[in-house]
Amino acid sequence: MTIHVRDFRETDRPALTALWEACGLTRPWNDPNDDIDRAVAAREATILVGYAGDHLIGSVMAGHDGHRGWVYYLAVDPAHQGRGAGRELMEEAGLWLASRGAPKLELMVRDGNDRAAKFYESLGFERQQVTVYGKWLKAPSESSARKAS
Repeated sequence: MTIHVRDFRETDRPALTALWEACGLTRPWNDPNDDIDRAVAAREATILVGYAGDHLIGSVMAGHDGHRGWVYYLAVDPAHQGRGAGRELMEEAGLWLASRGAPKLELMVRDGNDRAAKFYESLGFERQQVTVYGKWLKAPSESSARKAS
């Protein structure tokens, strides 16, 4: 499948958040609109969107922290999965990061998401011997925290 990949535009927001919801990428404690706003505001981050015709069918968020490149929110509309769009979006994210000097691309896969793990392994990614720790620097909103419990 050939898709047209380009930088996110504000007019993409409703379709993008709907795509992330359809792909199960959102979490109650993590407002996708806030994530979009932070990526748009950051110099070393982007959101790439993929279109088939006039339908947004995929996305990937990429950022460079000065040490490594990171990918988040890789999403392909369930009706279009298995046709190469995810591979194409990952290639574009890798090119974007390489053009900014990132020596390595890393990403996180939630425990139990074997389908995603197999996909990334098919692209040449290897499981790293690390454990990810997290700590909230800004507590999620009360309504989000209630939904998460």
